Amino acid sequence: MAKLSRTPAPSVAIVGAGWAGCAAALELAQAGMQVTLIDSGRHPGGRARGVNLHGHQLDNGQHILLGAYSESLRLMRKAGVDLGQALLKLPLQMVYPQLEDGMCFIAPRLPAPLHMLVALWKTTGLSFADKQALARFSTTARWMNWRLHEDCSVSELLQRFDQTERLCRLMWNPLCIAALNTPPERASAQVFLNVLRDSLGASRAASDMLLPRVDLSALFPEKAAALVTKHGGQVIMGHAVQALHQNAESKWQLDIKHSETTAADLPVFDTVILASDFANAERLMQTLPGHANTIPTFSYEAITTCYLQYEQALRLPRPMLALLDDPAQSKWGQYVFDRGQLHDAQAGLLAVVVSASEQACALDQQQLAQDIAAQLATSLGMPTLLQPLWHKCISEKRATFSCTPGLTRPDNQTSSPGLFLAGDYTKGDYPSTLEGAVRSGVAASKAVLAFIKSK
Repeated sequence: MAKLSRTPAPSVAIVGAGWAGCAAALELAQAGMQVTLIDSGRHPGGRARGVNLHGHQLDNGQHILLGAYSESLRLMRKAGVDLGQALLKLPLQMVYPQLEDGMCFIAPRLPAPLHMLVALWKTTGLSFADKQALARFSTTARWMNWRLHEDCSVSELLQRFDQTERLCRLMWNPLCIAALNTPPERASAQVFLNVLRDSLGASRAASDMLLPRVDLSALFPEKAAALVTKHGGQVIMGHAVQALHQNAESKWQLDIKHSETTAADLPVFDTVILASDFANAERLMQTLPGHANTIPTFSYEAITTCYLQYEQALRLPRPMLALLDDPAQSKWGQYVFDRGQLHDAQAGLLAVVVSASEQACALDQQQLAQDIAAQLATSLGMPTLLQPLWHKCISEKRATFSCTPGLTRPDNQTSSPGLFLAGDYTKGDYPSTLEGAVRSGVAASKAVLAFIKSK
């Protein structure tokens, strides 16, 4: 009896082991494809990854996830993440220290939209006119179905909705900068409305704020990479893809720097997903026929996180507090996180986030840390915060793309059959966030499966 030959599974190379690449890799591995995940870094995670500082496993940038991040949460569950253990769930809130001229807005755990109405009623630090403006914004945005006929800046949108100066300063501008990492005067109003639609305008759970208790690499990318290997795939870290070629049989070949394998011995792939940042994706596509300047030129926005370690007895009133920033007074911080309330081993460690931080990046790290420590000491009324035991500022100068009005973003599918893009910069409703990256990775995986099925 003749032995039946088995058709090999279709193969895919995924260049980039960030959140988009890991999302695509997990979906395709579980769909039965032969996955090879390649990244120049030593650890998966890309621009949202774990780092080790003074014996603490932290992140290259403090992040907040939302309950609206449906695809991220779905894939975390699929990867075996215990969400209850890995994430601290907080109700939507914008709470400033008592000594600052701020407000206290906390959404109670009530069904939507009742949770927002009660939160507005109980909010302190806002006048009746401020609350009226907030209610008017929410009502009108729902009536518009969170859509604009023509995109504009967030600042222009807030003017159209007659939002008060105080409400913009304390609520809308900080939310815009946190969500889009782009100043409101040049941030896309439509993308901002998309985020509000899926959080404030959806179920109560969608508006929850989720703070990672583990580092970002451990939260999803490492588990996704492990599952790729478990399904018979390959994960290659510390190897940079230098070039991309398509042979006469429409198969794809990769040239990899520092690989022990020569280019001639590398396997060929049926499909490729470029899940790197847009600059590297464009570089790899430049030599392909018809791909010159395929990806639009994006501007970058920086994010800085300043870690400050104090005595272990230090504890803030809440795991997270908003801060009134004012660069003119060297007040850079916009949010402060008490890491000790996320992880017992990190007691006394504070993380201060500076989004859209181009000015902060220009400072000497020692000066920036001193400025932030002084800001905390004043805002919290705690002079001891002037002298941390140690500090470390991490600036990602290319953390996100600048999410401007009417921005043209490329599709997942390219003009070359079998070549796809994945990344937070591709076409979609979301800004440059973890959820935007994951959604793009999932979309790219679906496009690959459809391509394989059509052959």
